Amino acid sequence: MSPTTVKAIHLLGAVLFLGNIIVTAFWKTLAERTGQLAVIRFAVRATNWADLVFTFGAIVLLAGAGHAMAPAFGGVTGSFWLTMASGLFIATGVLWLAVLVPVQWKQARLLAPLPDDAPVPQAYRRLALVWTAAGALATLMPLAAAWLMVAKPV
Repeated sequence: MSPTTVKAIHLLGAVLFLGNIIVTAFWKTLAERTGQLAVIRFAVRATNWADLVFTFGAIVLLAGAGHAMAPAFGGVTGSFWLTMASGLFIATGVLWLAVLVPVQWKQARLLAPLPDDAPVPQAYRRLALVWTAAGALATLMPLAAAWLMVAKPV
């Protein structure tokens, strides 16, 4: 595979990854602001599916293409910017798997049995605060990684 093709795959992964985490957070937040259980329940289910399809798919593209390109820059530890960007990518993945995904699934399970006209439970709202805080960090880290990949500071 040509270096240009690998770079294009990596760029596609970055667009899918950043696009999905930003847009999904935006729509989920807007849904929660409605206070309508049916809307929120739909948004949580959609978030879980989007993560499964787009976030996970993007991770595969980013990791695979990044691993293939790393030797051209001395390997993952060959330069400061690549080491830092890789570390931020890994930290984002750990945060996603350890906090965000479990919280989203808890939210979905909490809302699933409730009738559409039920009030949004306080337990959901507490989980939403955790999701928002962790999600903000899980958005800032890959944005910083993207900057490092483009700027390649010494």
